[in-house]
Amino acid sequence: MPNALRVPAAVGTASEASDSRAGDIMRLRRKITRMQRRRSEYPILPVAPALALLFPDGGLQVGTVYSLAPSPGLVGALLSPISRAGSWCAAVGMPTLGIEALAGHGVALERLALVPSPGARWVSVVSALSEVVPLIAVRPSGRVGDGELSRLTARLRDRGCTLLLVSATPWPQSEGVISVHDPRWHGAGEGWGLIDGCEMTITARTRRSPIPRSVHVRLPDAHGSIQELHGAQERPATHSPRLLAVAG
Repeated sequence: MPNALRVPAAVGTASEASDSRAGDIMRLRRKITRMQRRRSEYPILPVAPALALLFPDGGLQVGTVYSLAPSPGLVGALLSPISRAGSWCAAVGMPTLGIEALAGHGVALERLALVPSPGARWVSVVSALSEVVPLIAVRPSGRVGDGELSRLTARLRDRGCTLLLVSATPWPQSEGVISVHDPRWHGAGEGWGLIDGCEMTITARTRRSPIPRSVHVRLPDAHGSIQELHGAQERPATHSPRLLAVAG
């Protein structure tokens, strides 16, 4: 009877280790594919047509955080499209936010939740609202720890809620940073008049589009919409805040 082929122990061990690594790689690839598939299936929240070119997918990515410059006009401009589409939105921690101004931007007040002064519990308020509201604008009233921020970010991603964090300091786990430049108000005279609009340059920088893109707009126009004055264009990245990649 012919002898059976014997494989040296060292070779067998190396082969088993190689097979194990190959299996690990395949499992990792499948996991990444599933994560990418789930991410790509997330809907995009609409923005005004004048702002669509600022974002890679033409809107705000669901389940993420965007850092916003402290501009009531920008807040109204971003809340308006989803409100017009029939969904709820919320404003947290902004007691001076003008309701009439939001209505002028087209925000449906009957689908707007307001929590003017949540105090130090703003994270808990946002977390609770994320269960039912797809878009929340919040101005933080105090600092929180990294762990609490990470838990909130994970909850937003799990619930499919997008957060507009209104602060002069960008959120370190932001999907993007949206800022305003060179605002010019219309309608006000020398101590008299009614403000009826504002021209400004809006700039967005996201993880997927790290080169800032800008658009010059007037908001709101006579119909409560954003009027594009110049097309979106790349803006030099000087002094742009750094966006940190976050595993998850």
